[in-house]
Amino acid sequence: MTRPPRKPPPRAPRRKAMDPARQAAFDVLRATSERDAYPNLLLPVLLRERQISGRDAAFATELTYGSCRIRGLLDAIIGAAAGRAPDAIDPVLLDLLRLGVYQLLRTRVDAHAAVSTTVEQAGIEFDSARAGFVNGVLRAISARDERSWVEELAPDQRADPVGHAAFVHAHPRWIAQAFVDALGADAGELDAALASDDERPVVHLAARPGVLTAGELAAAVGGAVGRYSPYAVYLPGGDPALLPAVRDGQALAQDEGSQLVARALTLAPVTGDAGRWLDLCAGPGGKTALLAALGADTGARITAVEPAPHRADMVRRNTRGLPVEVLCGDGRRSGLEPGFDRVLVDVPCTGLGALRRRPDARWRRQPADIPALTWLQRELLEAAIALTRPGGVVLYATCSPHLAETVGVVAGVLRRQPVSALDARPLFEPAPNLGEGPYVQLWPHRHGTDAMFAGAFTKLN
Repeated sequence: MTRPPRKPPPRAPRRKAMDPARQAAFDVLRATSERDAYPNLLLPVLLRERQISGRDAAFATELTYGSCRIRGLLDAIIGAAAGRAPDAIDPVLLDLLRLGVYQLLRTRVDAHAAVSTTVEQAGIEFDSARAGFVNGVLRAISARDERSWVEELAPDQRADPVGHAAFVHAHPRWIAQAFVDALGADAGELDAALASDDERPVVHLAARPGVLTAGELAAAVGGAVGRYSPYAVYLPGGDPALLPAVRDGQALAQDEGSQLVARALTLAPVTGDAGRWLDLCAGPGGKTALLAALGADTGARITAVEPAPHRADMVRRNTRGLPVEVLCGDGRRSGLEPGFDRVLVDVPCTGLGALRRRPDARWRRQPADIPALTWLQRELLEAAIALTRPGGVVLYATCSPHLAETVGVVAGVLRRQPVSALDARPLFEPAPNLGEGPYVQLWPHRHGTDAMFAGAFTKLN
């Protein structure tokens, strides 16, 4: 008796790969997790290489930046739904879950599509068992909206108002506390300050003085003249690098707060200005270019110092045609001859004032970063003071409201160095609500700018 032929085992269903937009977002999340890549630098490259444009590019951008921006909130919800800590989940699965959960909670993507595309990719990356795990977690999360999850998982608002606000707005608690400290008596603005980090920032342009007015630039690009800087234009959308005015060096993409900082240095009172100006931390050169354009009528010349060679090259490109000498070196040991009339020192910092522009920065930075940064900031400010002539002015700036990087640095230097503080607020007019003085603190939720801090100092004899 012959046996019937054995039937082959059923084949596993062929998995469908993610569409190009989701794949690009997933690849950026993986590169961020694995190689510490910067999403705002990597994503545009992938979109160009893979020829993703239009709505697909916009979708990939929303998924990537959104998932990076609220990563802490996503992880808390994933951990609750999975019944395990996020760091106990395979990193690839965790990035997939972040992508899927963001679609469920923050986009109009159909829940079935968000779940199925994520589950399919988990099956491609791993196996059916782990695809099933992803399916279970996403379905549990999709049964409730974001508000319900936040109400369950956030710290009690009465017992820990800062922790509650940090959780709701997807910030690490230490950053929310830093904002509270910097806001001081206006700490009630914390929710607004945190919420502003999640808003898509308007692109700001700076018209080059003496070449193009803000009104002319606004008309050329279909933008609006800025509120505070006389050179600012708000761009309604698009890539500023593609604008003819930017390509031709008539304008730069530059936050209005940075424009106000550069302008403030030129407005500070100096007796007998000989036009020897210094930008001690110049890269990528936006403030240098504005300083040089503003000083051109009076014959001022700018020396720009930048330690990173590629950023020094950016300074040269951004200041082409202007009276600027670029030196590649450490501003603390520049070897320059002292005697500068005006010195700008826009120091490296945590970047907490520009979190809306860098979606992953709030999770990348740690409190442990601050001591080394404040040490560097003090050394750079002291070097700037040493290079300034008696009667000259130094303007210290940083794109962070953290008190250790702002008043903490300048207070220590004031005690040790031959300088006196100027009231910087008149130098930033007509911007309102700049703080109690003598320093200036800009805020995204108040001014629509990055949270720039500035202090101005006169060098004593």
